[in-house]
Amino acid sequence: MTLVLASGSAIRLALLAGAGLSVIAVPAAIDEAAIKAAARAENGDAAETALLLAEMKVRRAARTRPEALVIGADQILVQNQEWFDKPEDLAAAGAQLRRLAGGWHELVSAVVCWRGGAVLWRHVARPRLRMRPLPEAAIAAYLAVEGTRVLSSVGAYRLEGPGAQLFEAVEGDYFSVLGLPLLPLLGFLRQHLRQDWLGETTDGAALISPP
Repeated sequence: MTLVLASGSAIRLALLAGAGLSVIAVPAAIDEAAIKAAARAENGDAAETALLLAEMKVRRAARTRPEALVIGADQILVQNQEWFDKPEDLAAAGAQLRRLAGGWHELVSAVVCWRGGAVLWRHVARPRLRMRPLPEAAIAAYLAVEGTRVLSSVGAYRLEGPGAQLFEAVEGDYFSVLGLPLLPLLGFLRQHLRQDWLGETTDGAALISPP
C-alpha cells in the first residue's frame, strides 16, 4: 500500500519518516484563506475548519493517487478567539510574535486519513502554549536567527528549534505542536493496516522503511 502525505510541509514529512513510515509527499493546493474566511464569517469552529481543510487536501491528493491511503493535516492558531495564519513576511512575523508574547494560545491540529473515496479516520489535538513576555530585542534576535523559516509556521516560530526559547509552558502533545498528531495517527495506522509493530502488513505491503 502507498502512504501519501497531502502536504508540502517538510516538518510533517520528517515526523512521518522519523517514525519509520515510507511516505510520498503529494502537495495539495487549496484556497485555505478563502475557506477560513468563510468559516469565520459564519462563526465557525476552529477544529471543524481545520478538519475540513485537512479533508479537502486528502481529496485533492487522492485524485492522482486513488489507490493510496492519504494523510492530510492542518493547523489553526487561536488566541482570544482570533485565528492566525502564516505570516507573509518577517515584518508580519514580528507583529505576530508581539501579539502572542506574554499570553496563552492554542494550536488546533487536525489530521484526516482517506482511502477508497471515503474518510477512514479523523482526529483533532489542541495543545496550549504560553509565550513569555518578549522585549523587542528578543523578537529581533529570534527573527535574525531563524529568518524566513518562521514563515512556514502559523505561529511565526519553530518550537523544534531556537523558538523553544520563546516559551514558558507547553500543555499537550509535542508532535501536535509541530503540526501533526503523530501518536494517534500511528495508532490508527497500526489498527487499519493490522500491524502490531515492524515488518509487513497482512496484505504484504511494507509499512516501515528499511534502514
